[in-house]
Amino acid sequence: MDIPRMGVPDELADRSLAEQHEYLRGRFSRRTMIRGGAVTLGAVAGGVFVPGAAQAAAPAATSTAPAAEHVDGALVAPFGRHLSYGDDARTEMTVSWQVPVAVKNPFIRIGAHAGDLSRKIPAEIRALYTPAGVGTSADHTQYYVHAKLTHLKPGKTYYYGVGHQGFDPASPKFAGTIGTFTTAPSRSERFTFTAFGDQGVSYHALANDSLILAQGPAFHLHAGDIAYADPSGQGQTKDTFDARTWDQFLAQTESVAKSVPWMVSYGNHDMEAWYSPNGYGSQEARFAPPSNGPDPKNLPGVYSFVHGNTAVISLDANDVSYEIPANLGISGGTQTTWFESQLKKFRAHGSGIDFVVVFFHHCAYCTATAHASEGGVRKEWVPLFEKYTVDLVINGHNHVYERSDVLKGEKVTKELPIGGTAYPETDGVVYVTAGAAGKSLYAFPVADTYQGHEQKTDPFQSFVVQPDGSHQAVTVDWSRVRYTNYSFLRVDVDPAPVGRTATLTVRGLAETGEEIDRFVVARKVKH
Repeated sequence: MDIPRMGVPDELADRSLAEQHEYLRGRFSRRTMIRGGAVTLGAVAGGVFVPGAAQAAAPAATSTAPAAEHVDGALVAPFGRHLSYGDDARTEMTVSWQVPVAVKNPFIRIGAHAGDLSRKIPAEIRALYTPAGVGTSADHTQYYVHAKLTHLKPGKTYYYGVGHQGFDPASPKFAGTIGTFTTAPSRSERFTFTAFGDQGVSYHALANDSLILAQGPAFHLHAGDIAYADPSGQGQTKDTFDARTWDQFLAQTESVAKSVPWMVSYGNHDMEAWYSPNGYGSQEARFAPPSNGPDPKNLPGVYSFVHGNTAVISLDANDVSYEIPANLGISGGTQTTWFESQLKKFRAHGSGIDFVVVFFHHCAYCTATAHASEGGVRKEWVPLFEKYTVDLVINGHNHVYERSDVLKGEKVTKELPIGGTAYPETDGVVYVTAGAAGKSLYAFPVADTYQGHEQKTDPFQSFVVQPDGSHQAVTVDWSRVRYTNYSFLRVDVDPAPVGRTATLTVRGLAETGEEIDRFVVARKVKH
């Protein structure tokens, strides 16, 4: 339920996210100047800043920022470490973390083993200020730190430690803070990755993280609605908001994300209107994904990367969402144009790519009663999935597990029972909703059916969201697996020599570790 907190004028209720942002900036910038000035999104003392401040507009630029107060660095421990591949996953990695207060001279140490961290590289602090009234807490400043590493060797494991003046991870007393990461390989080899959406902060979210770590993934995909600091999720000024939830989230996920690249896509709960016109200013402070998308500043969650024989593409479905239109059309069509160019590149002969995996938030095909299927996604992107024979589409948004049969032209081209095999080049596309990572669960209009508990279901009614936000009733015969409990995806990628068949083995795993679904995507290797 949306709870109005800030007296938003009625005429703003249906405005774009950029207009919501402008209203907030105007209101709270005036207030902070009257109070004598506070740190805002943008330049602050000591060189601390948030990229995108120029976008965040001039209303805040007139505020005077007091000098940041630094404490003894020896008393401040970094937390919330999380990794992201750079544009080239073989040679680039960004290590990110958080500190609870302002620190001086942050850095990362890196080496070939834990006892050799002699190489010291400066890091960048991005400060994020949330005033009381915008959020549900008192004035709150968060400090995120990022170190982009380049010229790494493919397929190599590195040891690293993060620190600042007074806290040196090379010191024996901080040896327990050393972490590792491994770059993507330079050639095709077997690997595993995991995926889910809609995690938030909860016991179930923590349980899923523990199971994910046990899978030994090369990377993890988070398909939007990451922490739920904004539980309303409408991209409006009336949304309730608590920035401190991100502190809890990053501490919770550190057990995995400190060693496994945590590749994010942004959902409706990740649009936070105070920080920038597109709502992503806060995410630019917290995350540092690849910057090879069509517009990294305006669409920071749109990018691609390659791991071995598999290309992964992250999209921003807020740009095409009819259901939650705060950012509808924000890219002016450039995202879809870029997406098709990526598909052409990865499907070109000699690319070395067998599989293309696409992940984003709003569901192309789902029957959960909360959101069901997004018509904007179907209109803009499903034709491209089919044209370029995308191998796997992963979504969140609906807090359930659901998997389709093989689809093309909104029709079932091949039934895909548990244990079955799909051939995208001839059959079509398989869609998985994996949005049961930790937040409260949704429901289906019909009974669950999953591994060990299969039951035949007659065609049933669901809906597709239309351009005006209305629900068009549809009859569904493609919903093959449904599971209303906490879960995530494990995908095992097995390459093959030319002329043989490479496979993706996709498994749905419950929070208990029980396997609820399994299917294979197969493709003959031609390059």
